[in-house]
Amino acid sequence: MITLIKNIKELLQVRETSVPKVSGTEMAVLPTIKNAFLIIKDNLIADFGSMENLPEIEVDKVINAAGRVVLPTWCDSHTHIVYAGNREQEFVDRINGFTYEEIANRGGGILNSAKKLNETSEEEIYEQSKLRLEEVMRLGTGAVEIKSGYGLTVEGELKMLRVIKKLAQNYPISIKATFLGAHAFPTHYKENKAGYIDEIITKMLPEIAQNKLADYVDVFCESGYFSVEETEKIMQAGIEFGLKPKIHVNQFNSIGGIQAGIKFNALSVDHLEIMNSEDIEALKNTETMPVALPSCSYFLSIPYTPAREMIKAGLPLALATDFNPGSTPSGNMNFVVATACIKMKMTPEEAINAATINGAYAMGLSDTHGSITKGKKASLIVTKPISSYYQIPYAFGSNLIEDVIIEGEII
Repeated sequence: MITLIKNIKELLQVRETSVPKVSGTEMAVLPTIKNAFLIIKDNLIADFGSMENLPEIEVDKVINAAGRVVLPTWCDSHTHIVYAGNREQEFVDRINGFTYEEIANRGGGILNSAKKLNETSEEEIYEQSKLRLEEVMRLGTGAVEIKSGYGLTVEGELKMLRVIKKLAQNYPISIKATFLGAHAFPTHYKENKAGYIDEIITKMLPEIAQNKLADYVDVFCESGYFSVEETEKIMQAGIEFGLKPKIHVNQFNSIGGIQAGIKFNALSVDHLEIMNSEDIEALKNTETMPVALPSCSYFLSIPYTPAREMIKAGLPLALATDFNPGSTPSGNMNFVVATACIKMKMTPEEAINAATINGAYAMGLSDTHGSITKGKKASLIVTKPISSYYQIPYAFGSNLIEDVIIEGEII
């Protein structure tokens, strides 16, 4: 099957030679071709260039993209899409003055989601989760990481990871699975934290590794959750079972989690709402991708990741949704890109780089996603007719997507 997209107003994120990520001042550069074509062969990008160089080729399908912008699909490297029910009441509680931490301390938050998940069948969790996955695909996401972490029991965590595996088998979108058993301490382990960590290491991790249910291991390293020492212990165990670390750090406090992530060569450190100069300095010249979650800051009214300081320091930055029932009930990467521009003062070029090429890096998908490069997956967004790609973050409340192509197929 050969598809030709022709008369593209502007083709974004064009990389003749793929780069794994962009950092610092490189983030402000978004290579594009105006009046372009792109050829898809089966599920891969076969060729692209200026319309004046369009080769004579027999094709099965032609898409006329006149007036439209084409770019790689979003790469959302941090989500919790698999969950049961919702936490709408907590949303109202926050409006009435309760903080996220106060809600958690009285049995809400992650423990609330864990209770619902363990009471819900695997089949029902799958049915609920697939609707969210289909929604984010329609919104332009072509690669996504999904975490467990709402089970907090051996069977609950395995149930979540089996659902993630089933989603990956049934949908064309690329899915990476992350084991986040260390999301919170279950109520019955509140006075025996070492006991729960032992359960993660001796019971959960061996089952997950044996059944190949996860790519990564994650820990919520935060005051009131998992200490740096506990985080390091779990990361080390995950590595021994073949799982690379990706960790939650610096959401509410800077307690040394970033430095711990770097020490264990974490693929990414995510949240980063609270950053000091030592944290930024520690990330320089590492292979660890900082990931910002601006819609979480928006929903919880907490600080935004200091993107300008980090980019000025020469760091890369990725953007992701944090789609989850408690702090970010949205998987809309278009809103994330817009919010990064509006609230974090990232330029459109920086935000698009962060949501495509750097997002792919934060999932270990640099070889297949994140840029318009021959041989990469043909996962593309075709916008409606727009004046320029600046309109994507500018018109933050509008859906400017006309078609989403995932691995060569319009969805």
